[in-house]
Amino acid sequence: MDATDLQLLDALQHDASHSNQALAERFNLSPATCLRRVRRLHEGGWIAREVALLDPQRVGAVLTAVIEVSLDRQDAASLDAFEARVVADEAVQQCYRVSPGPDFVLIATVRDMPGYQALAQRLFTTDANVRNVKAFFSIKRAKFDTRMPLPPATPSGPPPAAGPSQGGRGSPSGGGEAHAAP
Repeated sequence: MDATDLQLLDALQHDASHSNQALAERFNLSPATCLRRVRRLHEGGWIAREVALLDPQRVGAVLTAVIEVSLDRQDAASLDAFEARVVADEAVQQCYRVSPGPDFVLIATVRDMPGYQALAQRLFTTDANVRNVKAFFSIKRAKFDTRMPLPPATPSGPPPAAGPSQGGRGSPSGGGEAHAAP
């Protein structure tokens, strides 16, 4: 993973609809090299999938709920069973196990309040292990972004040779920066 790979990832996170030719020109790569790099990022699992993000204004009114869920039993099997049921539901867009506080935080999107009521019935009311549900309804989405922070680029060459530590500048004990091997 070098700086060019990270730049490609950042550009694709921002807009994955760029053609290979446009990406190659932007990063001063040949089209073949650019295509190889992007394929390697896909194959290496850096790019999980490419999707189209719909314009909420075009979709029409939706109700987004941020839902805290606490379970009675927190053993691994109970947590796994609840999680499996929740992530299979189409209305649930995100599911997080959290601590401290509730066991799960969900982000769900439904058409309206009757849609939320149906979701609550499906996922919470019929589950005897659900102890508490607290839902918050979005009145305005001020920010929405799908980009992930990227790690720093690793040097493409071999790491510098480490000399004996004398406590001088550049060693961890001498106040300089310590560099981890890639």
